[in-house]
Amino acid sequence: MTNNEFVLQGTPSIEQQLLNKENTPIVTTKYDLKTAGFWVRFWAFILDGLIISAVVGIVVNPIFYLMDWSLSDSIWYAPISIISAILYYCYFVLMTKFLGQTLGKMAFGLRVVSLQHDKLTWSDVLFREWIGRLISNIIMPLYIFVAILPDNQGIHDYFADTTVVHEKVYVAKETAQPVAQPTAPIHESTKEPEKIEEKPEES
Repeated sequence: MTNNEFVLQGTPSIEQQLLNKENTPIVTTKYDLKTAGFWVRFWAFILDGLIISAVVGIVVNPIFYLMDWSLSDSIWYAPISIISAILYYCYFVLMTKFLGQTLGKMAFGLRVVSLQHDKLTWSDVLFREWIGRLISNIIMPLYIFVAILPDNQGIHDYFADTTVVHEKVYVAKETAQPVAQPTAPIHESTKEPEKIEEKPEES
């Protein structure tokens, strides 16, 4: 076996190496905040519920006692139900809009972020914390979508195009960008030189 045969069989040619290098995709690493899963959001929600119940018990119930209004009515249009619902949704809407997190989320290091904007807009917050949360509260099993949908989005997140992330936890995401193939060079057409007829020498 000659040296040339060994090169052809064992190692790629220089042209092939350059071609492989050009076709290799560029891999870039991006660090994004880690999205919060179901259970940590569940415990943050439970803590928010306890806080709202404490506010209702401290502020609203004494007023009802003084006015001799009933606190035992459980129907949705009862005064205590309406006032509790107003406090509940105002708590989530205002805290999320101005701070990006409720007290429960603060305790667990969570924050609501928009997937479309740099900051949460009023439409994001109202769709998430009012309309979306109202639907999720009526049909409680919908909260399980936090563990199913991409970016750990609940139904209320899906409506507003938001998600919940850990404030100081990052994950690395690698993306491969294909290399643009260079266009073939355009070769200028070359004409064959015209033949010059040789004249016979005069004798």
